[in-house]
Amino acid sequence: MHCTRKLTDDIFWLGASDRRLALFENAFPIPRGISYNSYFIDDEKTVLLDTVDKAVSGRFFENLEFLLGGRPLDYAVIDHMEPDHCAMLGELVLRHPEAKLIVNAKTLAMIKQFFDFDVDSRSVIVNEGDTLCTGRHTLNFYMAPMVHWPEVMVTYDSCEKILFSADAFGTFGALGGNIFADEVNFEADWLPDARRYYSNIVGKYGMQVQALLKKTCALEIKMICPLHGPVWRENLGWYVGKYQKWAAWEPEEKGVIIPYGSIYGNTANAAEILAMKLAGRGIRNIQMYDVSSTHTSYIISDSFRFSHIVFASATYNMDIFSAMEVLLLALRAHALQNRTVAFIENGTWAPQAGKLMREIVSGMKNMTIIEPVVTIRSSIKPEQEAELEMLAGAIAAAM
Repeated sequence: MHCTRKLTDDIFWLGASDRRLALFENAFPIPRGISYNSYFIDDEKTVLLDTVDKAVSGRFFENLEFLLGGRPLDYAVIDHMEPDHCAMLGELVLRHPEAKLIVNAKTLAMIKQFFDFDVDSRSVIVNEGDTLCTGRHTLNFYMAPMVHWPEVMVTYDSCEKILFSADAFGTFGALGGNIFADEVNFEADWLPDARRYYSNIVGKYGMQVQALLKKTCALEIKMICPLHGPVWRENLGWYVGKYQKWAAWEPEEKGVIIPYGSIYGNTANAAEILAMKLAGRGIRNIQMYDVSSTHTSYIISDSFRFSHIVFASATYNMDIFSAMEVLLLALRAHALQNRTVAFIENGTWAPQAGKLMREIVSGMKNMTIIEPVVTIRSSIKPEQEAELEMLAGAIAAAM
């Protein structure tokens, strides 16, 4: 039995999807599951590009043996050493001791950290721009450090004009037979997970993503084959354009997100009033999040999407409400920049959250802060409602 899909006459997808995993990297919710993509070139020499996560190893090896059809495996290209793509490398060399591993120097060192088999005798080390001829196909290797591990490289098949892009252009979500982006409604059904994948997994390394995009723009690319999510063979420029914006920390669209941390509902009420006043000024893209009940990854994703952010937080133990602090520190860790930000604080006896939130945001690059902080003492009073009206006006003017 096998579950493969032909990409070209002699290149195949042989990955698998996991719909049971709850947290990707034990950190990010994936209610739609995740796919682990692997690829196979059936040429004079046989080539495997990356393996898969242990959870789907049975299907993967069934697919590989079907595609080999009794032939030896000549090469295994290792574009990325993260265990969701290389967990089965040890078993692969047991099953196919004849295979040569195509690696770069950083990958070689990582293999020795993860596995105990004799790596050196099996490895062919490649550098930037090196090539490997497998018969009809010539593979070109380009280093992509920190997209999103330091050893990452991408592989370009100059015969079919295919870019095997490692984690670049990947997305959360399990595949359901339709492995091509043009076979699904990607913008409606997949783009939110693609954005959330990029912003949370790769987002910190925008400069390195830009460097990779600069390399690949010099190539003629007819197909992009990532290690997660659908394969791209049509409208590539649209998706590459998204990556260019995300990598430059440019908002995709004008809009406001309002994450709030509220204990008894008064801070949430202030956030709701502000949202209503923004809507009254014609702002259509408004997203609100209770930071205590929404996973941070979703708010990070919309922070990459929208242009304006209003952080509304209660003061808790003379500090920022804890879930809000987690969000702010995560945004700083992901190097979010080029946004317009405002603050609402609440505190019954000593409001401190606004000052402390501002300190975190001020340490981020190119953040425009709208003044002043709106301060609430316990509950909204007429003077605070007027301040929220002024804040809504300032945000609308800034848009």
